[in-house]
Amino acid sequence: MIILVINPGSTSTKMAVVEDGEPRLIKVIRHAPEELAPYAKITDQFDFRRQMIVGELEKAGIPIKFDAVVARGGLTKPLPGGVYAVDENMIQATHASDHQHACDLGCVIAREIAKGLGCPCYIADPVVTDELNDYARICGLPMFQRQSIWHALNQRAIARRYAKENNKRYEDLNLIVAHLGGGISVAAHDHGRAVDVNNALDGEGPFSPERAGSLPARDLVNLCFSGEYTKEEIVKMLSGKGGVNAHLGTTDMIEVENRIKAGDEHAKLIIDAMIYHVAKAIAEKGAVLCGKIDAIIITGGIAYWKYIVDELNKRIGWMAPVAVYPGEDEMSALAANAAAVLNGEIEVKTY
Repeated sequence: MIILVINPGSTSTKMAVVEDGEPRLIKVIRHAPEELAPYAKITDQFDFRRQMIVGELEKAGIPIKFDAVVARGGLTKPLPGGVYAVDENMIQATHASDHQHACDLGCVIAREIAKGLGCPCYIADPVVTDELNDYARICGLPMFQRQSIWHALNQRAIARRYAKENNKRYEDLNLIVAHLGGGISVAAHDHGRAVDVNNALDGEGPFSPERAGSLPARDLVNLCFSGEYTKEEIVKMLSGKGGVNAHLGTTDMIEVENRIKAGDEHAKLIIDAMIYHVAKAIAEKGAVLCGKIDAIIITGGIAYWKYIVDELNKRIGWMAPVAVYPGEDEMSALAANAAAVLNGEIEVKTY
């Protein structure tokens, strides 16, 4: 059984070929800003990224012949977690979405490759996975509802890994999982369901390397009506040019760490503030779970930074045991989900 895995991100395209559960090829294709600059919209990058994937397969001498293609899911309509077959409805919804994120390209590229091979293609636990409690959706104006946009694939994969390593079932645990990456999502997992999570894309929860997080509402309204910025510019401030990027001019956390080590007190203040807001978000989820927390899990690329993990632990370690899983487990999770469908272990869902 050979599975092609595709995971597009904002500045890279991750790909893997997994044969009978073992990685045959793992590749992270980096995209410099100047490479992506000619494309006005993320969806315009489709052919560029597809050709890069095909080129890496040819370079590695791997025949373009797979039993399935699986991709990270995009910003389609809210969906329960699981594995979905990519169909025309999903493709159309991806193109029509008000949101724009590189993960939207995953199902489009997967379908194009799979179509030529006649094999199935899937997405798994897309970022719009929505299992919120009904009252978690309600906010202070009836024309608005809280939305669930988060790192569902990695959070669930890491939660299952934690459960397995502790000889338990994910479905039997109450967990708080914080994914610390370019965006930051913090979710309350109640016996296998993510019943509350911040919208980590559009402006909710902690600020992150590139997202503004929750903002003072009146100040944001005043900014929108100041006449100084277009709608597109303000949206970019919320997601892409916000957070650490807005304060320090970079999303590179290794660079920020080095600046702090060199004595940059302002950089340290911004990172300490980010830690503070992440800790508050974790504590909020403790209330969601009524204080019954089996573990708090810290994951994502920023979890490699020991200072951040240690400072978070000081603030939230009293709540429950803290487990740290740096990086992400998205590629193996995608491959495992596709294999489970092909083996008849789980049922594929229709979009």
